[in-house]
Amino acid sequence: MKRAEKRIYLSTGTMHGDEEKYIKEAFDTNWVTTAGRNIDEVERMAAEYIGCKYAVALGTGTGALHLATKLAGERLYGQAKVERGVLFGKRVFATDMTFGASINPIGYEDGEAIFLDTEYDTWNSDPEALKKAIEIYPDVRLLVCVHLYGTPGKICEIRKICDEHGILIIEDACESLGSKYKLDGEWIETGKLGDYGCISFNGNKIITGSSGGMFLTDNKDDADKVRKWSTQSREAAFWYQHEEIGYNYRMSNIIAGIIRGQMPYMGEHIAKKRAIYERYKEGFKGLPVQMNPYDAENSKPNFWLSCLIIDEDAMCEQVRDDSKALYIHEKGKSCPTEILQKLEERNMEGRPIWKPMHAQPIYRNNAFVTARGNGRGQSNAYIDKGKKLDVGMDIFARGLCLPSDIKMTPEEQDMVIEVIRECFE
Repeated sequence: MKRAEKRIYLSTGTMHGDEEKYIKEAFDTNWVTTAGRNIDEVERMAAEYIGCKYAVALGTGTGALHLATKLAGERLYGQAKVERGVLFGKRVFATDMTFGASINPIGYEDGEAIFLDTEYDTWNSDPEALKKAIEIYPDVRLLVCVHLYGTPGKICEIRKICDEHGILIIEDACESLGSKYKLDGEWIETGKLGDYGCISFNGNKIITGSSGGMFLTDNKDDADKVRKWSTQSREAAFWYQHEEIGYNYRMSNIIAGIIRGQMPYMGEHIAKKRAIYERYKEGFKGLPVQMNPYDAENSKPNFWLSCLIIDEDAMCEQVRDDSKALYIHEKGKSCPTEILQKLEERNMEGRPIWKPMHAQPIYRNNAFVTARGNGRGQSNAYIDKGKKLDVGMDIFARGLCLPSDIKMTPEEQDMVIEVIRECFE
C-alpha cells in the first residue's frame, strides 16, 4: 500500500471564510485587544448554544478550568492568602483518564487530586469509583469531571452522588462542545451539566479559534468574578488598584473573530465527525476491535475523535516505558504501538489514548480509587487477590485515537482502514 501523498491528520481546524471577515473587522476597527465586538458576539453565541445565561471568553480552556477551580474553592473554603492557592491542604476528586490540563489547575491552587478510575461503557469516570472515594475521603467537596473525546460520561449518576454528599462539580466539556446528555428526560448540552462549565476552542477542537476557551454559568456573580480575575483583578479606581490576585486570561478579539466565524458550522462539523465514526465502525467489521463506546439512549456525542480498542485476546506483545514502546508482531493480532507506527509510515496521524493521570510521573504519589477501593498496591504476595482493577490503564494499553479530521476524504479514510486491517494479517 502506498504512502498518502497528503498527510492525513488526527484533527485540525476547518475554515469556512467567515473567520477572515471577522478578523478583518477587528483590524479595520482597530480592536486588536482583549475587548471588542467579536468577543461580545462569541460570548452571546456560546451562551445561547449551550443554554446558559453567561459565558466568559478566555484565552484557553485551561484558563477556564483554572478560574472555575478557583471559584469553586472560594465558594467552599473562602478566600485564600495571596501566597497560597485556594485549595491549600484540600483534596479534589478528578477524572483519571484525561489530558493533564483537566487536572493541573488543582495544583495551581495548591490542591491534591484524588483520581477516579474509568468505566468501560463511556471511557469516563466510574460512578462506583466515586462512591468508594467518598467512603475513603468523606471530607472532599469538589469533583473535576471530564467528557472524554466528546462522549458524555454517566453524569446523571455522578450528579446524584455528588448532590447527596454536597460535592460541587467542575464540568470539563473542553472536548465535548456540541455533545448532549439526557438529564431527567431533557436533552442538555455538556458544559451546563455541572456547577461550573468549561469549553475549549483549541486548534484541534470541533470549533476552533487556534486557541481560546469559555467559562459557562447561570450565576451573574460568578461570571463577573471570572471576568475580573481574567483581566488582572483591577478594582474600580482611576489608577491600577488590586485587592485580589489576577490573571491575563482574557480572549483576544482576533481569536474571537475566528470562533465567531466557526460557530454557525457546529452542526455540520458534528455530522461529519459522526460520519467518520460510522465509516470506521463499518470498515472494521470482522476485526477484533471495537470503537470508543457511548450511551446511545442517554447521550449524543460530538464524535470529536474516533478511537478503537483492541480485543484483549487479539493483543500482540507490547511493552512501554515512560517514553518508548516495543512490540512483537503476531499473526492475527496487533497493538496500538504497531498500528500507530504503520499509520505514521503511511503519512497518517494517530495518537495513543490519554495515559491515566495516576500513572503520570508527576502524579504517581497521588491517591487512585477504583470501584473496589484503593487502587494502589492491589497485589499481595501471600493472598491471591485476582486480576488488579485499573480500567484506565487497560484502555490506554489497548486503545488508540484514529485520524478524525473532517477534511479527510472517504478514500483517505479507506486507506487508514486498510492499514489497520494489514496490521492484523
